Amino acid sequence: MHTAAADVAAARDDLTELDRLIGDGDHGVNLDRGLRAVAERLGDPAIAPRETVGQVLRLAATTLMSTVGGAAGPLYGTALLRASKVTDRAVLDASGVVALLDAALEGIVARGKAASGEKTMVDAWQPAAEAAERVAGTTDDVGDTWRAAADAAEAGARATIPWVATKGRASYLGERSAGTEDPGARSTAIVLAAAVRALQGPGA
Repeated sequence: MHTAAADVAAARDDLTELDRLIGDGDHGVNLDRGLRAVAERLGDPAIAPRETVGQVLRLAATTLMSTVGGAAGPLYGTALLRASKVTDRAVLDASGVVALLDAALEGIVARGKAASGEKTMVDAWQPAAEAAERVAGTTDDVGDTWRAAADAAEAGARATIPWVATKGRASYLGERSAGTEDPGARSTAIVLAAAVRALQGPGA
């Protein structure tokens, strides 16, 4: 979560510009604010226990939902809250990563009523979850599982560029939404790539 906060902060202006082109122009600012708050709360031992992955994700979820406006807060918050319910352990194995991603995806779909191909963050989360499941079926390596998910999210986000949005505020633009990457898909790719960087350690 700390790495995700730093990476989203670095990409804040780019995310905001993407959202300005096809949304309401606040995705980068809002997500940056929310993840900064998450990092601050995780640094305060008096706020909540953080002995399991689920506890960390639950704290992140409630913080995002209370500090982030627009669609990002409810969507990311619901994703992490669902994920927290299947990760009540100190360390995740490959199957745990799959469970996390599957639960997060289910939360986003349920909250956003979106499906694959509609030019939303689902188009990064779904391939990420599917890639993680494929890799976890052949190896127990957590790093390989996260890398597969992050690579698939990156490809999924880029794939949204030529699409016409059919969901959310971007859908109001019709054909004019084509040619711009979906900001939620881009931020998803950033957040999942942060998990890989965190596994690699400082300086990665």
